[in-house]
Amino acid sequence: MRDTLEEWGYHVATSNDGIGAFEKIKSNGYGLVISDFELEGASAIDLLNTIKLEHEYTKILFTSKHASVENAVKAIKAGAFDFVLQPVDQSRMKVLVEKAFNHKKEISRTVEASYTDIVTRNEAVLKMLDVAKRVADSTASVFIQGESGTGKELLARYIHENSGRSKKAFIAVNCAALPETLLESELFGHEKGAFTGAVSKKPGKFELADGGTILLDEVTEMQFHLQSKLLRIIQEREIDRVGGTHSVKVDIRIICTSNRDITSLIEKGEFREDLYYRLNTIPITIPPLRKRQDDIAPLSHHFIKKYNEIDGRNVKTLTEGALKTLENQYFKGNVRELENIIQRAILFSDGAEITEKDLLLESRHSGPVVGASSYPSEAGGEFIPGPLKEIEKKMIFQTLDKTEGNRTHAAKILGISVRTLRNKLNEYKESIKEV
Repeated sequence: MRDTLEEWGYHVATSNDGIGAFEKIKSNGYGLVISDFELEGASAIDLLNTIKLEHEYTKILFTSKHASVENAVKAIKAGAFDFVLQPVDQSRMKVLVEKAFNHKKEISRTVEASYTDIVTRNEAVLKMLDVAKRVADSTASVFIQGESGTGKELLARYIHENSGRSKKAFIAVNCAALPETLLESELFGHEKGAFTGAVSKKPGKFELADGGTILLDEVTEMQFHLQSKLLRIIQEREIDRVGGTHSVKVDIRIICTSNRDITSLIEKGEFREDLYYRLNTIPITIPPLRKRQDDIAPLSHHFIKKYNEIDGRNVKTLTEGALKTLENQYFKGNVRELENIIQRAILFSDGAEITEKDLLLESRHSGPVVGASSYPSEAGGEFIPGPLKEIEKKMIFQTLDKTEGNRTHAAKILGISVRTLRNKLNEYKESIKEV
């Protein structure tokens, strides 16, 4: 299979077992992973979930000699791209691989968009883009704040593309997704033998971004002791690898994002004030979608076009009623939530127009609850009384029950990212420990 894929022009890496696959996937981004469902040393579903957490747009294709309907259904429900029997017919495999990469190409075009693909007609956002473009071709650090799902990484890429560094690397690091034990090594690199498992020298993300831009996504999640190292990098423009004996010079532009209240974190002593002032040379705040209703229509049509191409549908537009329903939504998950709703609606639509019914929002929250401690449930529109935190917790666990514990699917239904869902579950674990 490897030889065949290489003949078709693809760059292929291989692994003989699940453990080796885990390691390669963590350190590299792949458009497609083809895996036997019966793995040595790992669960195929665990591998799938790891891939989805590390690389959201990677496709996973399972093959099996001993396929059962139960396993195939389990894999597809967990988010697998497809499930095929061995021996795999070459013509069938070629169709599947091309479909996987065409899908990824379309996603990448949107995520790594140029200015013309940042869809907006909102005056505040247009002014924000003008500011971003004006400062793009400088060395100044940029701090982007905004709620989850507003498009902070998209804006960071826009700044990079409009800078003199656009031909160099854009390296994104999710500070919330990496555990503390790995973050330092990932950021700064390590020397051979620096710690158990460091079998060779590895450059960190800062070195990989040399000459280009590094995005520290959710930088406020970075451990306090690493913040001082980041401050030194900004001041000295050099990094120290873990276990290294000399510094390495780097030429980088730093962009940071956060969805948290930075002032509160500084007051609590969780984030260095001097670091914040260094990162916040150019502050940019992205307004939430509920404050830019005039963007709902153009964004909806953008996503209709996008998912028509991805899923092979022919939906033309939304009905007036459907658009009005969307305009009345609170959109806690912002643009990401709207995108999920449109993608789902396209799949449920029977005609050329998305109707109110296709949105599946009859029982969803359409605005902030004032003077009431209740929230509509997904099940049937009834209200669940209680404090907001408890209601949120119930909604998350109900959704996980419905998806049989699949976090990727649960996050899509809830209109949040997998990272946000994982953070919420960790919060619940911590609260149990405190009790």
